[in-house]
Amino acid sequence: MDATVPTRHWHPLDDGRVQCDVCPRACKLRDGQRGLCFVRAREGDEVVLTTYGRSSGFCVDPVEKKPLNHFLPGTSILSFGTAGCNLACRFCQNWDISKSKEMDTLADAASPEGIARAAKQLGCRSVAFTYNDPTIFLEYAIDVADACHDIGVKAVAVTAGYICPEPRAELYGHLDAANVDLKGFTEDFYRHVCGGELGAVLETLEYLHETGVWFELTTLLIPGLNDSDSEIDAMTRWVVEHLGPDVPMHFTAFHPDFKMLDRPPTPPETLTRARRIALANGVRHAYTGNVHDTAGQSTFCHHCGDRLIQRDWYQLGDYRLDDAGHCARCGTRLPGVFDGPAGGWGPRRQPVILGRSGSGGR
Repeated sequence: MDATVPTRHWHPLDDGRVQCDVCPRACKLRDGQRGLCFVRAREGDEVVLTTYGRSSGFCVDPVEKKPLNHFLPGTSILSFGTAGCNLACRFCQNWDISKSKEMDTLADAASPEGIARAAKQLGCRSVAFTYNDPTIFLEYAIDVADACHDIGVKAVAVTAGYICPEPRAELYGHLDAANVDLKGFTEDFYRHVCGGELGAVLETLEYLHETGVWFELTTLLIPGLNDSDSEIDAMTRWVVEHLGPDVPMHFTAFHPDFKMLDRPPTPPETLTRARRIALANGVRHAYTGNVHDTAGQSTFCHHCGDRLIQRDWYQLGDYRLDDAGHCARCGTRLPGVFDGPAGGWGPRRQPVILGRSGSGGR
């Protein structure tokens, strides 16, 4: 299977360069040059994707690891990514994949149909584009999503939401759910720590709010950088005002990694404080992550207050929802995607080798 395929979102410039229009970075390329993401490159007079059908690895995870707490709880999800990224986060915890410029790291080859079949055979209800951002391999992600839908498997994006309007509509038109990293809530943080723009991500969130794609938000709280009361207050107020109270928010713990080894790990108290601020501002479902915290990770009915899903990290306990997601006590429907009883996958992580058995033409 040829890993290099033509793409659509680009246009020629008067100075002879070609501009990639997938994300707000708008890389302007001469022949042979690659964008910052490294996987979209100019060849001749067009921009091509150089990692179609290639993956940095496959793994079966709990869907709660994405994290998605209101999307088919307890079920397993087949996770995979490629290489490269269109942001430059100094704290990236998947940097060995997202910042890889070695195509040899893409050891697994799989056609969209091969991935979909593997998910079905492994008992996964969905496939996740994760580890690096599907924005930069959207052609591959779309084909995988369509192949999944053909056999009843759902498609999920784990993304930073840093994408332009036209490719955004194309990509999310093929997806069932997303977890969007809202990395902070100041332009300064995005510019100097992530190499991006907050405004473009907020536009993606407002766009998703108008679609049928279920989405949840994650913010990795980094001590001294994006964890102040004022920033969390502003962020959560914006979410309620622009996206409504039902979008779940996950506040997760940072650990030193990549180019940010000088910061301490996030204290659990910081996550609890962020969750408390979110709930006070009207967010109905706020969670803590990357720590053991049953109170902060369980789901409660926003109407009667009953605990609906007990969680400790990725382990589910008591489950008090009917098959359609209604509270067993008062009948109020929990926002999200629910289809049958909770799955029993638990916190397991199972690496999978697809190899050449899933390869094939586009």
